[in-house]
Amino acid sequence: MEYRNLGASGLRVPVLSFGAGTFAGNGPLFSAWGSTDATEARRLVDICLEAGVNLFDTADVYSAGASEEVLGQAIRGRRDAVLISTKTALPMGDGPADWGSSRSRLIKSVDAALQRLGTDYIDLLQLHAFDASTPIEEVLSTLDDLMKAGKIRYIGASNFAGWELMKSLAISDKHGYARHVAHQVYYSLAGRDYEWELMPLGHDRNVGALVWSPLAWGRLTGKIRRGQPLPEKSRLHETASFGPPVDDEKLFDIVDVLDEIAVETGKSVPRIALNWLLSRPTVASVIIGARNEEQLRQNLGAVGWTLSKEQIERLDKVSEVTAPYPYFPYRRQEGFARLNPPLV
Repeated sequence: MEYRNLGASGLRVPVLSFGAGTFAGNGPLFSAWGSTDATEARRLVDICLEAGVNLFDTADVYSAGASEEVLGQAIRGRRDAVLISTKTALPMGDGPADWGSSRSRLIKSVDAALQRLGTDYIDLLQLHAFDASTPIEEVLSTLDDLMKAGKIRYIGASNFAGWELMKSLAISDKHGYARHVAHQVYYSLAGRDYEWELMPLGHDRNVGALVWSPLAWGRLTGKIRRGQPLPEKSRLHETASFGPPVDDEKLFDIVDVLDEIAVETGKSVPRIALNWLLSRPTVASVIIGARNEEQLRQNLGAVGWTLSKEQIERLDKVSEVTAPYPYFPYRRQEGFARLNPPLV
């Protein structure tokens, strides 16, 4: 397993990490993802650790806290061997203090997460979304206090707009608060919006990307194809409206090229889609999920080999979409492009 530093930090994370959204499986969304119990979860953690995957990502909102509970049970007795990433900010109830990133909510959420996880510290705490109702200074000073108290070790964001992340970093630098070292983002061959603003920002400010839904909400597994109905057991029947939108014809074109490269490499479609992400700038770790051991072992096969330059270029070309203003001139017009060369 390859390890990369997470942004401007000394925290080294595996290029593949495990998403525990399938643990517990409570509620309409997460029950469609999976319903892994503690015994099954422990086996999946075993397989991950054997492969060098030691970063496990969850969130308080996943199955209303039950995902954290199952993960805590699965890692019991080996806390020092794993890294735990969890997230907070999204609503956990209908009360006025049940959502957001206020000082009181963050303190309460971290203490609750620690209890559910059965640990006394969180390696990486990420804000699951930007809370526009709370001053950023309040958010960051609270996170800084929680770090000084030893309850969290690193902080990050998730699903932030570029200005939201940049303003947060600037305030941290101004006041000497701990700064975000990670940004958990949606990024896949079927969804490359991350590249327009957030990737250049991450590159410039040294914020590492943790990629969620790298297979486009299950659309890049090789089971979704042109002219065929959704597989009977696809979670998209229940969850498509929750995920990022995807143009079907564009998706089918991407899958066609993935099929070609699968024949050339002997690798499966999802392994190729995951491997492509590992070649992208700023990507520190790609979060894989699995409902069972077979799916997990399939996804773990995305490392230990590389696509050729020509294969990457074909995937780049078929998945490219026209960026919105003000980004498209920097890609399409020579004068603009000269001012903003591609990231390397």
